[in-house]
Amino acid sequence: MNAEKVVEYIVSWLKDYAEKSKVNGFVIGISGGIDSAVTSALCAKTGFPVLCLEMPIHQAENQITRAYNHIGWLQKNFKKIALQQVNLTPVFDSLIAVFPKAENEEQLLMSLANTRARLRMTTLYYFAGLNGYLVAGTGNKVEDFGIGFFTKYGDGGVDISPIADLMKSEVYKIAKYLGINEDIIKAAPTDGLWGDNKTDEDQIGASYDELEWVMKQVELGKKITDFEGREKDIFEIYIKRNLANRHKMIPIPICEIPKELKN
Repeated sequence: MNAEKVVEYIVSWLKDYAEKSKVNGFVIGISGGIDSAVTSALCAKTGFPVLCLEMPIHQAENQITRAYNHIGWLQKNFKKIALQQVNLTPVFDSLIAVFPKAENEEQLLMSLANTRARLRMTTLYYFAGLNGYLVAGTGNKVEDFGIGFFTKYGDGGVDISPIADLMKSEVYKIAKYLGINEDIIKAAPTDGLWGDNKTDEDQIGASYDELEWVMKQVELGKKITDFEGREKDIFEIYIKRNLANRHKMIPIPICEIPKELKN
């Protein structure tokens, strides 16, 4: 991959889209992870204002530190970079305090994780509305179109997706080209929705490199029966998540009423 050319292409696409949409800039949630770091840097390179939101909800300290370090790096290297911290922890705590208790612990934890993501989406659109900005999404191709590893109407609720056609490995290549902080590049990917250091691989059961391999095998027409051992295991993980999360990747189903019933 030609990182320089890809960066130029994405930046040009972002700038063109913003100009045609007649917006004033971009707003993005900075998590301390590789995807938001790369996306915010690409937005910054357009020359449009970029509002970086840091939205902790019982966040691990190392994630917060990486987020602030990255925003500082952006402000040092680009103009029109603003920082806004919104501590959503008390909002989250107040919200779950009024919810009824759930019996299924696993479903409760997943619901609370998704609630965190949706609170952040609401916050991003609050500031987007105030400033006339676009909400920039941070999902990559594996997450958005492979296993659906995002929250519907949470981090999946965005206006534009600059890196959604990049595999995770390609995001890392772009990060190195852009000069993203090494602590972010080396950090294990995490969605930061659990209040601990649980990584994406811990949740999924497979690394992004493994998931990329499966995506390529699927594109080649391979089936799970073509493999065995670890390869068969990760193929099964991929297919299971892809099918379960397909509803996130397709348009909302619409009940289309036959014309004869309306006349």
